[in-house]
Amino acid sequence: MGTVGWGLMAALVIVGTAAGLGRATMNLQGAMSENPDLALRLLHDGITSIELLEELEGERRYQVETEEGSKFIILKMGEKEWYVSTIENLHEQEEETPPQPAISE
Repeated sequence: MGTVGWGLMAALVIVGTAAGLGRATMNLQGAMSENPDLALRLLHDGITSIELLEELEGERRYQVETEEGSKFIILKMGEKEWYVSTIENLHEQEEETPPQPAISE
């Protein structure tokens, strides 16, 4: 019974190590990617959606929905990689109440 227990424990350690190395490799490939959209997802947790607003030479502007609300983010291309240049919180626009008609008696 002891041999089976040790064998099972060794198998779990080997599988866990392989899974951890596989996950680390995927994260490394994502970090080395030239795709700036992926860089946004890696830099900020809690992003639910990304919308590219404008793409200029060496600069990309996004509206990003996060758990905390909407954000405006500007990514700029450095010498080798994209970096976050600006992060601004966006305020939701309040709906204006239409004027009520005057009541005449």
